Amino acid sequence: MIITVETKIKAPIEQVWKFWTTPEHIINWNFATDEWCCPSAKNAFRSGGEFIWRMEAKDGSMGFDFKGKYDEIEVHKRIKYTLDDGRKTEITFSSIGDSTEIVESFEADNSTSLDMQQIGWQSILNNFKKYAESI
Repeated sequence: MIITVETKIKAPIEQVWKFWTTPEHIINWNFATDEWCCPSAKNAFRSGGEFIWRMEAKDGSMGFDFKGKYDEIEVHKRIKYTLDDGRKTEITFSSIGDSTEIVESFEADNSTSLDMQQIGWQSILNNFKKYAESI
């Protein structure tokens, strides 16, 4: 099952791309709610490169590493990666006037409800939009 989330950001594609791909920005938006945070992000941003983004509850009650390997990168257009559990994700970036559209499609995890995954990934994308438009 493929789930798709999307948003449109009032920022140029070059800025959106930078905020999406660099660790010093990833740690500021990569969480679904204000009760969570992303204390660290390592990102070997190239085909074959690996990423590890730490996601944790601020109260320390839980956390996990979101990690995988990049399969394909087309600058300012597309990112494809495979998570450590084998699931695939594709993210496309499109310039629309002075805005950027992001569409993210991912293979669902069988252990979590589809609605929860849709809500969680969309919340992270909404957090990204808020961050990218505030800088």
